[in-house]
Amino acid sequence: MAKDLKLGIQLGYWGAQPPTNIIEVAQQAESLGFDSVWTAEAWGSDAFTPLAWIGAHTQKVRLGTAVVQLSARTPTATAMAALTLDHLSQGRVILGLGVSGPQVVEGWYGEPFSKPLARTREYISIIRKVLAREEPVTNDGPHYPLPYKGEGSWGLGKPLRSITHPLRADLPIFMGAEGPKNIALATEIADGWVPLYTNPFRPEIYASSLADMKPGFEISQFVIVNIVDDLEAALTPVKAMLGFYIGGMGAKSRNFHMELMSRMGYEQEAHKIQELFLDGKRAEAIAAVPDSFADEISLCGSKDRIKDRLDAWRESPVTSLLLANADPAVMATMAELVL
Repeated sequence: MAKDLKLGIQLGYWGAQPPTNIIEVAQQAESLGFDSVWTAEAWGSDAFTPLAWIGAHTQKVRLGTAVVQLSARTPTATAMAALTLDHLSQGRVILGLGVSGPQVVEGWYGEPFSKPLARTREYISIIRKVLAREEPVTNDGPHYPLPYKGEGSWGLGKPLRSITHPLRADLPIFMGAEGPKNIALATEIADGWVPLYTNPFRPEIYASSLADMKPGFEISQFVIVNIVDDLEAALTPVKAMLGFYIGGMGAKSRNFHMELMSRMGYEQEAHKIQELFLDGKRAEAIAAVPDSFADEISLCGSKDRIKDRLDAWRESPVTSLLLANADPAVMATMAELVL
């Protein structure tokens, strides 16, 4: 059944230098009726600090992390950051979490990537305990034992309860997830899902993973929007993004983005993109991304074409479109078409 969609703006993580216009973008999004503004982190800028800055310059737009990486902080440290920002923003935080990938986790954070689903379950459970503040926080799980009693312990750790009372015990927690089991886990233990990309024209890909979705469960989908009459030109940046993620954001033996494209019906093309990218042929890898695939996961083309293709998104389980395009004219047009 078709439904109303919400809009958000995905500001991502910083490149070599910080962007200069995040406040203007966030304020325009708020004035246009956007529901949310999101930031991310990779191995440079963090996700929480820009959101605090944005929150200080806005009043009602929700503030989401898409996503905070589990290995960057202990569960209690993440809970502290979220509850602090939630107070400062008067209850506007959405805590989006993700496991990242083995190259980043082991190469940047120096942590093991093993058992990502079990670690996620344990991590979120601890954050829920901190936010509930019903009793001192303990955890018997193997990944984040509290109190810590392992090698190097002084044996003096004691269960603690947050000094600060959280503003909301039910602060929403979303999961960034791509694998079928991880998506299903999100429907069980989280309040929402933040996909890197989904395909509204092939709902069968996610049907089993979303079968137990609870009422009110949100799906906030990152989507590239290019309003250009020349469809080929409009798809070029989408293909560039896909070429980078499918070809290079992961090891040859394990790349979650490549595996997702394969599950979407483009297995042969996904392997070809990865092969070209890892051989240093980046332009050829981007060119190898099928136009049909890039088109299915984005909103590109003329204004009228995008208006028509929005119907598929309204029919899909997605509840909010997170625009990857902060151009003021594009934001205004999408507000007109969606809101």
